[in-house]
Parts: sequence; structure tokens; C-alpha cells
Amino acid sequence: MDHRYRRVNRHRRRRQCSSPSSETKITLLTSSSSLHHLLLFILCVNHISSGYNPINMAMAFDLNTITFDQGYATLFSDFNIDRSDDDQSVRLILNRQSGSGIISTDYYNYGFFSAKIKLPTKYTAGIVVAFYTSNVDMFTKTHDELDLEFLGNVRGKPWRFQTNIYGNGSTSRGREERYRLWFDPSKEFHRYSILWARNKIIFYVDEIPIREVLRDENMGGDYPSKPMSSYATVWDASSWATNGGRNKVDYRFEPFAAEFRDLVLQGCPVDPTDATSTNCLDALDELESSEFATITPRQRLAKKWFREKYMYYSYCYDRLRYPSPFPECLLISSEQDLFKNSGRLKTRQKFHRRRRPRRGPRPRRPNTTAVY
Repeated sequence: MDHRYRRVNRHRRRRQCSSPSSETKITLLTSSSSLHHLLLFILCVNHISSGYNPINMAMAFDLNTITFDQGYATLFSDFNIDRSDDDQSVRLILNRQSGSGIISTDYYNYGFFSAKIKLPTKYTAGIVVAFYTSNVDMFTKTHDELDLEFLGNVRGKPWRFQTNIYGNGSTSRGREERYRLWFDPSKEFHRYSILWARNKIIFYVDEIPIREVLRDENMGGDYPSKPMSSYATVWDASSWATNGGRNKVDYRFEPFAAEFRDLVLQGCPVDPTDATSTNCLDALDELESSEFATITPRQRLAKKWFREKYMYYSYCYDRLRYPSPFPECLLISSEQDLFKNSGRLKTRQKFHRRRRPRRGPRPRRPNTTAVY
């Protein structure tokens, strides 16, 4: 990230459904179990027509959430931070005066960092909401970082988001991917998570593993390995966030509020200056044996579906910036076929606008192709 702030005190298998032939329909209706079969067929048709996709097959994680005070403190602009009465949620506000941010009160030697987030609505161009881990305050020139950054957009176009990985100050070798979402993140809460383990990193959206990076010995210091804190911020990134900076934050729509709740911090709190600490072995074993540390076959199906449908940039396929693939890049043919040598899609992604009732003559159909 370009912005830096000083740290403050601290099942079942789905039955295959297909439309029966006319002969099959007659057989079903005349058999003793015809009613059962007919109801099953109707349910299957409804299931398919309701927008079935592999993402819906993910199972929710069983997580232990914490209150704000149990794990976080103000990072900057306390006057723009609104905590709920029960301390279970927090609103981070951006207005003309400032953005705002929070930070975990501890550093963690690997961990699982998660929150349910609802993003600002209306016109959000130029805004960035970030949920990430970093140690830039302790290691200014050799910091590690794992980013989930949500990029606002002009009215009528969807939020986008990106993930990024930095290790040992490798900001010139950012491992960036960008995506759209299959829902409107400003309408309701969704869970976003980062698993950071000794040999793997997984980014999740609603328990869907959207990205997995396996540690490769050739990565060297590019794999984040120093203790990090968890952060959440909202800020003005008018210079780059939307259409390369062409669309700025419009403060006529302020305040812009990002809401966080059901916070999760699971890992081993450590002193970042004590590089020899070995008191985390049990905590790391527990972390790496948790359900979110292993991607199931069902989740891999959802991950494939998401990446082929919603990812629109990947550094692994960007031969203009990186002629040789990074050591951790696993080139998947079904993904690679979608991208140009620039790492961007060969064809534009499209999204649907909600139609509003209008009076009078039917207007000319607008162009709904999203250009990123």
C-alpha cells in the first residue's frame, strides 16, 4: 500500500438433475412413487433456475469471534471511528477531514485474520477499504504485508478488490491479483479472511478460497515470515483507485462508512523484536490443523469457478512486467487461456445493473460493459 501510518499503543453431494423426456415423465406419473419423483424434479429445476453455482456449496467456518477491545485499538482518526454499544462491531468513516483505521493490539507469528465487512454505498469512486496484515511500523524497509483492498467505483459500476503479497520489502515485486464479486458488498455483510501459515497463504471470501499461495524455497525472503499486526482502514486513494485516478472521491456523498463485525484473530501473539521466540509451536499446530487451513475438493471447485469467472488480472500471467513467472506461480491452462500477456483478460467482463421502473417511452439501452 502507498499509505503508511505509525503504530499506536497497543452435505451432501448434490443429486444430478436433468430434464426428463416425455416418455420418462409419463413413467414417473404412472409409477407408485411418481409424486416423490415429480417433487424431486420440481426442486431440482428450482435449484438450477435460482442461480446454482459451486460457490453456494461452501460450508461456513466455525469461528470464535472477539469484541473490538479484545483485539484492536485505534490506528488513526479516533473521531471517525464509531463503535457499537456492545463492542461487537465498528464503523470506519471517511469524510473531508480524514479517513480512519484500526490495528490489532498484538503482533502475530502467523495467524488467521477475519471480519465480516459491509462496504460504503452510492458513489464510491476513489475510496479504498483495506483489511490487511503488515509490520511496516517495525520493519520500514523490509516489511511484510498481505492485502485485501476494496476499490470503489462510480455509481452503477461494482466494487472491485485486489489481493497482494509483499515479503521482506518486495514492493517492486508485488504479487497482485484483481477481481469482481458475485454480490453487492455494500448491501450486506460478507466474511473476508486471510490465512497466513508457515507454508501457505489463503485468501477467503465467505469461506471460498479465492487465492492460494504455497511457499516455495525459491521465494526466499519474498514469503512473509516476520510477525505482523492486523489492520483495517478506509482512505482517499483518488490518485489511483478508480480508472487510474480519473474518478476522484466525491465528498458530496460523505460520510463513507465501512462496517466491520464478527472479528477473528487466531494465532500466536509475540514480541516482534524477539526473533528467537519458540513459544508458538502449539499455537501454530492448532492453526494449521484448523478447517480453514485445508482446502477441500468442494472448495477447490468453488475456487476454480470464482477465478475463471471473476478474476480480471493476475501477475502470474503478466509477461510484460515479469517475463519469467514467479516461483510460486502455478500456471493453470483454463486460467491462462483467459488472459493476454499483460495479465489482463482477453475479453471484457460484464455485469448487470438493476433495472428501475420508468415512465414514458422505453429509453435506449445503456452500455453495461464494465471497463477496468
